[in-house]
Amino acid sequence: MSDIAATPVTGSKRAAVTICVMVATLMQALDSTIANVALPYMQGSLAATSTQINWVLTSYIVAAAILTPATGWLEARFGRRQLFIVCVAGFVVASMLCGTATSIEQMVVYRMIQGAFGAPVVPLSQAVLLDSYPLRMRGQAMAIFGLGVMLGPILGPTLGGWLTQYYDWRWVFYVNVPLGVMTLVLAFGFLEGKVGSVAAKLDWFGFATLGIAIAALQLFLDRGEQLDWFQSTEIQIEFALMLLGFYLFVVHTLTTSKPFLDGRLFRDRNFVMGQVMIFIVGAVLLATLSLLAPYLERLMGYPVLTAGLVLAPRGIGTMVAMVLVGRLMSLVDTRYLLLVGLLLTAVALHQMSQFTPDISQGTIIWTGLIQGFGLGFVFVPLSTVTFATLAPDLRTQGTGFYSLMRNVGASVGISVTTFLLTRNAATVHAGLSGDVSPYSRAVQQLGPVLRLDTPAGRATVNDLINVQAETIAYADNFRLMMIVTLLAMPLVLLLRNTKPLKAGKSEVTAEA
Repeated sequence: MSDIAATPVTGSKRAAVTICVMVATLMQALDSTIANVALPYMQGSLAATSTQINWVLTSYIVAAAILTPATGWLEARFGRRQLFIVCVAGFVVASMLCGTATSIEQMVVYRMIQGAFGAPVVPLSQAVLLDSYPLRMRGQAMAIFGLGVMLGPILGPTLGGWLTQYYDWRWVFYVNVPLGVMTLVLAFGFLEGKVGSVAAKLDWFGFATLGIAIAALQLFLDRGEQLDWFQSTEIQIEFALMLLGFYLFVVHTLTTSKPFLDGRLFRDRNFVMGQVMIFIVGAVLLATLSLLAPYLERLMGYPVLTAGLVLAPRGIGTMVAMVLVGRLMSLVDTRYLLLVGLLLTAVALHQMSQFTPDISQGTIIWTGLIQGFGLGFVFVPLSTVTFATLAPDLRTQGTGFYSLMRNVGASVGISVTTFLLTRNAATVHAGLSGDVSPYSRAVQQLGPVLRLDTPAGRATVNDLINVQAETIAYADNFRLMMIVTLLAMPLVLLLRNTKPLKAGKSEVTAEA
């Protein structure tokens, strides 16, 4: 398969292009988590209810999910350079509008605009790096790209907590302005790319059905816990729309001559297996972060900023791993690197399943370093091998779908673990409560301290049971993610190993 899509750039120009897309990726990835810690402050400032304020996150996620798969067509129609510049500029303007919002309605609309403009940024950045580096250096390119994608969600809560505590919640949006301006300056000066063509046609039916299915899926996952799942008419409608949308999209794709997603994507074994594995990576990474922050704040009593600082070292582990694995890929079979990364991630999750509310900060940090290191060893080889055998003209469409699968995986992981946390905590609480009675020896021994014949004593006992129940429920979730990670390991064997190119060759070699 000839690498004819673009001529790799060299020297200082490649460095400038790399910095440009790296900053853009980091900026967009930060926004997936940076606003979360500021929600309580926004709620008071915007006079919103607890249900309304969640739309600040939901509107962004849904808009980004709908537009991400369209990145390939948008590039073909408007050109890579023009699309990238417009998306970054639109994202920055929308971020400024979010910072100036004075009502929940304004905030939701501005977040939708921000998500729509931000959706193509990450897949475009990945496609730019894939075209800017020769195949033998793709591992290093994906390591650089991975720094933005993986560090953004990890550092978002820390940066968001710091900005909210010492400045104002509006700065979680204003922080995008200097990053966006830097990106635009570099893009105008150095970025090149495919020129758009009015001849590029969009499969509107395919885009519409896929967009409806994805939007319904995201709403189903994001609002299901709040509305008690299928007890809600809204959730039933969203589930039905999701099934109908996916059904119509698949049937249309298989029967039309020029579908929205090129069928060649799904005839590439590495690309297909890459989608499955990045779905799992997205679920494990974001679900872990969504569980750890409330664990530290609720059960261990950490302030928001302290919790963010304790979680930040996992980003250091990711950075070290990505720098190391980018060099190892030219020497070691990528499948072995993936297996090592998955194994380290599983080890970290096993350690997390042993956490108790009196666990030391050192243990939390060390476990985070291990998990971050493991995820770094997974992301870089996976991103490289997924696109190594894909036709160059499919790269932007492929990177868009890859980003979509990572984000959907994250949504599914967060939704499932949140549901299981609530259900398991209630189940364990009921079981533990049944063992508490005036005739229990443990209660009798604590009688002078905890008196069940007083309201205060009963409240204290209930609080202790709540802590124990939630601790067990968190441990069950971490154990579940460990099992999912271990089950993903055999999938690595289905990937075809790609050998790095030697100078002067233009063929990708692959082994079963």
